Amino acid sequence: MPRIFRLALAQVNPTVGDLTGNTQKVLDYVRRAREAGADLVAFPELALTGYPPEDLVLKPAFLRDNLAAMQEVVAASQGIAVVVGFVDRQGQDIFNAAAVGADGKLAGVYHKIYLPNYGVFDEDRYFKRGDACPVFTLNGVAVGVNICEDIWYAVGPTPVQRDAGAEVIVNINGSPYHRGKGRFREQMIATRASDNGLIVAYVNTVGGQDELVFDGASVVFNQSGGLVARAAQFQEEMLVTDLDVEGVFRSRLRDPRYRKEPPAALEAVGKPVSIHVSDYQHRARSPLPPRLAEPLDPVGEVYHALVTGTRDYVRKSGFRKVLFGLSGGIDSSLTCCVAVDALGKENVLGVSMPSRFSSEGSVMDAQELAQRLGIEVWTVPIEPAHAAFEEMFAPRFKGTPWGVAEENLQARIRGMLLMTMSNKFGWLVLSTSNKSESAMGYSTLYGDMAGGFAVIKDVPKTLVYDLAHWRNEHGTPRNVVPEATLTKPASAELRPGQETERELAPFARLDPVIHAYVEDERTADEMLALGYDEALVKRVIRTVDRNEYKRRQAAPGVRITPRNFGKDRRMPIVNGYREG
Repeated sequence: MPRIFRLALAQVNPTVGDLTGNTQKVLDYVRRAREAGADLVAFPELALTGYPPEDLVLKPAFLRDNLAAMQEVVAASQGIAVVVGFVDRQGQDIFNAAAVGADGKLAGVYHKIYLPNYGVFDEDRYFKRGDACPVFTLNGVAVGVNICEDIWYAVGPTPVQRDAGAEVIVNINGSPYHRGKGRFREQMIATRASDNGLIVAYVNTVGGQDELVFDGASVVFNQSGGLVARAAQFQEEMLVTDLDVEGVFRSRLRDPRYRKEPPAALEAVGKPVSIHVSDYQHRARSPLPPRLAEPLDPVGEVYHALVTGTRDYVRKSGFRKVLFGLSGGIDSSLTCCVAVDALGKENVLGVSMPSRFSSEGSVMDAQELAQRLGIEVWTVPIEPAHAAFEEMFAPRFKGTPWGVAEENLQARIRGMLLMTMSNKFGWLVLSTSNKSESAMGYSTLYGDMAGGFAVIKDVPKTLVYDLAHWRNEHGTPRNVVPEATLTKPASAELRPGQETERELAPFARLDPVIHAYVEDERTADEMLALGYDEALVKRVIRTVDRNEYKRRQAAPGVRITPRNFGKDRRMPIVNGYREG
């Protein structure tokens, strides 16, 4: 009779620091997994603290309370095994850890071995590296437990646990989303499973935390690298699947590759530890239907990431309603769509703030979008304030040409109006700048940059248009962004005839250069070799570098690229280096 191991992956959305709420969520999913007949339920990395907890782990009281939460979850593991992420403490050291509870007792703890310290990760700042690779025999099945980064290394904890007899690897994760990462991640997991001849179950966090958004998409791959199960992206879900572990032994008999690995390399990773918890007992259970959620298309997954990140930032921060400047342009239109889909139309307020330079078409486009989405719009003309400020400055500005200061004055009046409404009603202001304009400093400090959250901060302008088209084709209701908004030239409308692409460059030419410099760290010579225009390359490098001070004062926003202006890219503001 084959050994069937029923595994539940609880793809949950914790809130950083909410130990009580996170613990109750975990306990609820433990109950649900038990009712589903699961032998083991696994939760994401640091599920009890939320990920990443950052400097909260430097608070002794937080560490104490998180340990108490772990013990509460372990005590609830009656009739089921539980793997849950928490912060462990041993003396003066703390660890990114996974507790394994079974039948109400702590069977053991795994300490993460590979601590990422690049990009958005700072784990070396907080945690000590683990040195053991435990394998737990649970209901007669050998299960190796490791954490996130550990699975990315070909010579890492997984082969050590394989040599210690592991048939299944449960890898718990807090893997932040960026565009296209899911497909690459699945390729890696499939490779790790087939190379080691074992089943790999990967459970990931879902939801938003500050700039980061987690896409879930938990998966199980069999010993041949075949996809067994996949959870949905960007939503909480418990993925339950039956594993036929007998196939693992047969696979290893036919594949001798693992026997040829040098033992010294594995010994350097960590020592294997075997922990016997329970022998196999056959359980009569109805077979489960396969669960293979379809991944979203490339543009759709970005849109869902923006919705998820916005929803969780607003709600987890304690806000109920948002407001923003609704100009009739593409950026504010996309921001409006995301906000409505994230929070509901009743929680979204558009504010139209026309000036003497606002075109009638833009005002009408804003009203049409609002009507199609069903949101409320307040119209607050800025002309009285604009005229008053000009009168105030007239004695000091006398004899100087009208220019950028006067243009930006309009943006700053709008920013002041939005922040005053926020102050009055307790609503969060969303700013609407995109990545292309932020890179080039084409935004106004204390003006259109004002706000508490920047929905499209990491979205290049060309992708803004793609997302608006996607929302028109796939959203509910459809066709909400007016055609005129999609086709008219982008403009800040701070002076007559102003067009953004005339001042910067056509976005189809500009965005690839920004990507090459910011995300790929290309030099000027490399970009010229790729065929980019020399004058544009020099301008992008010069302008991106000198606007670091401005971006540092911007609101946080959803990260959807591998290198955002925020946690990923940390350039000094005072910086005397100039390329060449």
